[in-house]
Order: sequence, then structure tokens, then C-alpha cells
Amino acid sequence: MYVDPPAPQPMRQGETPPVSPTPGLPTPGTATAWEFNPDYQKLVTLWREVLPLLDTMATSLDKAYRMARSGDVWDAPVAERYVQDMTEWRNRLGLYRQAILTSISDQAADTPRWVPADVGAPHAFS
Repeated sequence: MYVDPPAPQPMRQGETPPVSPTPGLPTPGTATAWEFNPDYQKLVTLWREVLPLLDTMATSLDKAYRMARSGDVWDAPVAERYVQDMTEWRNRLGLYRQAILTSISDQAADTPRWVPADVGAPHAFS
């Protein structure tokens, strides 16, 4: 069994964007407004959509595996081959789950949570 990597965290209640390192007037290179990164939010949403689907597949496969191992269901020499096949499928599904969740987690780790917002300054004569 694999341990799931850390999930991307949605914006928490009361979470604030980063603060400017220098107080006072903003300089051209610093951001004055921030927004929660929409790309990061997509990763949060993707994690929440994929995880239940992976769990459903694992549950279905586990149910079939338990039935295949039961003597009440199979009473034939071919049963062992099906159990071996299902064991392989369970292992592959575990690897697939690990790969999918790790890729989402790694992408979230490389994506900033907050990005500078494109806000226009008020202009007197625009």
C-alpha cells in the first residue's frame, strides 16, 4: 500500500496574500495587489475530482478480488490464475494512483499560491 502525497490546500478562511517587504510607496517591481492563483485552484479541484474516482476503482477491484479468492465463488483450477491477474491489476492500480496523485502534488508544490493581480491604477484623464 502506498501513502498518498500531500494534497494541494485550498485557500483557507482568513488567509491573506504575502505582504510587501518594504512599507511605504510601491516600487515598479513590487506587486500592490494579489489574487489566489487560478492555476493552483485548478490543481485543488483536480485532486478533489480524481481522488474519489481512484477510490471507487480500488473498492470495485478489491470486491472482485475478495470474491475471486472465495471458495464459494470459484471451485475450479483456473481460479488461481484469475486471483493472480487481479493481484497484478491491484498493484498496477496502486502504482497508477501514486503516479497521478504525485504528479498533481508536485505540480502544486511548483505553483505559487498567490500571484500579482493585474489591477489598473486609477487615472484622472482616461
